[in-house]
Amino acid sequence: MPAIIESPGGKEYQISFAELDQLAASFGSYLYRRGVRKEENVLVFVPMSVALYPILLGIFRSGATAVFMDPSAGLTHLNACSRVCRPKAFVGSTKAHLLRFLCSEMRGIPITIQTKRALRCDHAISDELPDPALDDSALMTFTSGSTGQPKAAVRTHRFLLAQHRALADSIKLEPGELDLTTLPIFVLANLASGVTSLLPNANISRPGTVKVEGIAAQIDRYHPTRTGASPAFYTQLAEFSETKRNILSGFRKIYTGGAPVFRGLLGRLQSLAPDAEVTAVYGSTEAEPIAHVSYEELGSSDRQRTGANVGLLAGKPIPGITCAVIADSWGQPIDPMTQSEFSRIQCGANQPGEIVVQGPHVLPGYLNGVGDQETKFKVDELVWHRTGDAGYFDNQKRLWLLGRCAAKVQDQRGLVYPFAVECIIQDFKFVRRCAFLSHQGVRLLLVEPVKSRLSDQEKAQLSAALEPFSIQEIRTMNLPVDRRHNAKIDYPRLRRMLG
Repeated sequence: MPAIIESPGGKEYQISFAELDQLAASFGSYLYRRGVRKEENVLVFVPMSVALYPILLGIFRSGATAVFMDPSAGLTHLNACSRVCRPKAFVGSTKAHLLRFLCSEMRGIPITIQTKRALRCDHAISDELPDPALDDSALMTFTSGSTGQPKAAVRTHRFLLAQHRALADSIKLEPGELDLTTLPIFVLANLASGVTSLLPNANISRPGTVKVEGIAAQIDRYHPTRTGASPAFYTQLAEFSETKRNILSGFRKIYTGGAPVFRGLLGRLQSLAPDAEVTAVYGSTEAEPIAHVSYEELGSSDRQRTGANVGLLAGKPIPGITCAVIADSWGQPIDPMTQSEFSRIQCGANQPGEIVVQGPHVLPGYLNGVGDQETKFKVDELVWHRTGDAGYFDNQKRLWLLGRCAAKVQDQRGLVYPFAVECIIQDFKFVRRCAFLSHQGVRLLLVEPVKSRLSDQEKAQLSAALEPFSIQEIRTMNLPVDRRHNAKIDYPRLRRMLG
């Protein structure tokens, strides 16, 4: 049974679970003989592919830490990340090694390995290879704080196991399934669950512009029954299915997350895949997953409620995580407190506030404590993570999302969180995406229409829907989105664009 399949240009490559295990053990031994030791950092510049996972698992086997950076973030970011982690080794293709020469902080990495060399199976497996401990670091990625200074998110082997258990339950992984897989962490979850990962035949680094034809050919050939991806990826697949031919009808499980999942997209996917369980997953880099909700679970009354001034339903928190909503103090550190003090700052049902989480698959802190002050706090020595998202629990203990705490609008007219407005506007089929904010004291709705401009009738419809929010101006423009998922509004960049 294959563990991973890819077919770039129609040429198939696959690796079995046994081959993957052999190559990982071989590469782990090779790293050890080259001088890489436990918890030293190995920088990996290998795209999501059949080649990536023997290398990644080999690093895990060696006891070292696999480090990933986003090359699209630019040399300044790469240099800053390299200064933080000080890699002992670099693994990548010839093209990736050229990037290393452009990045001053990477040029001094002592051990460099070509991808092809890493994948050779003639490296004798070493008896000296140490067994990594559960609390040894395994994986490091980077995120940026509000200051733009890179924060290193380090995951131990224990953390990855806890995350796998949470994901396997939440997205219902079953051995023998074939999954069209777009996210690297989902491949790891699949490997641990005996699920075959089919890697999309497309450049998925920008899912909002992905070319669907190659993926359609894979679906025709392999018939995957499950998939997980960002809303932007599914928007592309839905448009293809609605205008050319339906490639989603054979799926039985569709999961989407990483960005706001508005009900319109869930409805489109359910219509195109009527036999599928279509589910929106809520989580973050530091806590994935937190909650989930299926389209069917929304129910007709909840779908109507989502379109009112209530936000976006995320569902009940998953087992194994503790989720709370506290008084919104985003931007200010939270001092350590007792459980009784924590209880006093928690919001009651239907009261909006700041979403915080705690659990075994919630990142307890960042490398060297950089970023901990803004996103972590302690309750009787338990570390809680501040998601930065606003929301509330309803009377059924379901979590509703209201958007980013930092994006709220609070002025003489009152307090409005962005999703209170955006969930309503996203229901209009002529709206591709929208953003609500205050600019120079003016409540402003920015709309990116499906067509080049809004008609007078469409503007009137928007104005009527926005009446409760005292919106002072509606503008049309192309809205900036995040690099990774191409689905979340990039509010800092948007404010710079507005001047």
